[in-house]
Amino acid sequence: MNGNKIFIDTNIVLYLFGGDLTIAEFLDNKEIYISIITEIELLGFKNLDFEEETKIRQFINKCFVIPLNDFVKEQAIEYRKNYSLKLPDCIVAASGVYLDLPVMTSDKEFEKLRELDLILYKK
Repeated sequence: MNGNKIFIDTNIVLYLFGGDLTIAEFLDNKEIYISIITEIELLGFKNLDFEEETKIRQFINKCFVIPLNDFVKEQAIEYRKNYSLKLPDCIVAASGVYLDLPVMTSDKEFEKLRELDLILYKK
């Protein structure tokens, strides 16, 4: 595991925006990677006001956003078939595996994925 790089799930970003100091401290001085799915989920919240959307976009601009590629697509398909996870979770997990980075999430469903270097955050 590279100590200064981390791949985070959407729920971690939401906790961070909610003021979770433990996550803020953990992510401090790290290169943060997110999936294109996280970008879509964050910006797709209904009724975002201008200030909230601006805050989200500023955060995303500081992250490395990983698009879909052939590896992520094929791996997500396998995870969907083998573990019955929701499609967005499969894409997030596959993106973390593609980058060979630990994936931080609070979603216990990710524990099914033996291939994943998982950091399960318990609030």
